[in-house]
Amino acid sequence: MRRDTIIFDIETIPDASASRRLLNQPDLDDVAARDALADYFIEKTDGRNDFPRQPFHQIVAISYIHLIHEPGEEGMELVVRQIASGGEADSSEEELLHGFFTLIETRAPRLVSFNGRGFDVPVLKYRAMVHGMSCPRWFSEGDKWNNYDARYSSTYHVDLLEVLSDFGASARCSMHEVATALGFPGKLETAGDDVRGMFEGKDVQGIRNYCETDVCTTLLIFLRWQLFNGALNEGAYARAVLGLQNYISSESEKRPHLAEFLNAWDQMQP
Repeated sequence: MRRDTIIFDIETIPDASASRRLLNQPDLDDVAARDALADYFIEKTDGRNDFPRQPFHQIVAISYIHLIHEPGEEGMELVVRQIASGGEADSSEEELLHGFFTLIETRAPRLVSFNGRGFDVPVLKYRAMVHGMSCPRWFSEGDKWNNYDARYSSTYHVDLLEVLSDFGASARCSMHEVATALGFPGKLETAGDDVRGMFEGKDVQGIRNYCETDVCTTLLIFLRWQLFNGALNEGAYARAVLGLQNYISSESEKRPHLAEFLNAWDQMQP
């Protein structure tokens, strides 16, 4: 068992620079370049989807919850150490990526995501290569069956979308759908479709706040999954949930988005 677990999520916008290169239109401004990239993928998919493929996403936020595994009287305990976003609101994509992959190199934590294998991790890898970065430990850690890229192993990466759908054998539900079915807050007032407009409106902090509430939701789903599969017993599960509530309560005055999340969570309780 890894001592550190990182619940993570990223937020992205279409990469205007990559769009200009792909479309060979160097004179487009950023907004027009992003619009043109959407048009390109609409055409590419015969009108079905304007969502760019993974290499064409510029990362504008990486948020996470840092958990520590501690031995308890009844078995393993999960303790919330921090809810945060990498860097600062004015950090470059390169700086955000450097922070993420430095964490992999130095601590090799267990990662937990929702659709991380399908989106977040491929984007992180592509964008690290855009900036000429290196992360050998991503590929050397573990063994043949248990490593960061092993789809069916949860030792280094638990993708909740994968495990909850039995790796595609059943329907792949959205995080919002799963969360609300389990009685947890899903999306609040912001959704992924709002991120580009927020970025162009210079509200990067709002994007970071939104991303932090998403990792809170991801953690709650993960804890329920850990209870179900026996990794946590009922007492450890209850203490982990209480720990999250207490952490959010302690931060609520200076971080209103977390207070909003806690309020939404309270309203969903029977």
